Amino acid sequence: MIRPLNDNVVLKKEKVVNQTASGIVLSQKEEETEYATVIAVGEGAINDKGERVSVDVHVGEKVIYKSYSPTKVKVDNEEYLIVSSKDILAVIE
Repeated sequence: MIRPLNDNVVLKKEKVVNQTASGIVLSQKEEETEYATVIAVGEGAINDKGERVSVDVHVGEKVIYKSYSPTKVKVDNEEYLIVSSKDILAVIE
């Protein structure tokens, strides 16, 4: 498993399935998604006062992230993304 440091977050990219309302799966090229599930969260960055600032997302949440920012890694044949918490734009509720 990956343990992120500081304010980094490990994400698992969501797969996009193009499907009509009636359930027909459309055969198209898989689109790049900009949302993922949080797999692991670092302890947070240390501010100017020497205090640790916690990260605002939690394991299991679905988030939208900046598409140009992730570092892609492969561990045990699984692909993950590592991003800074400041590159996470929103939580999907």
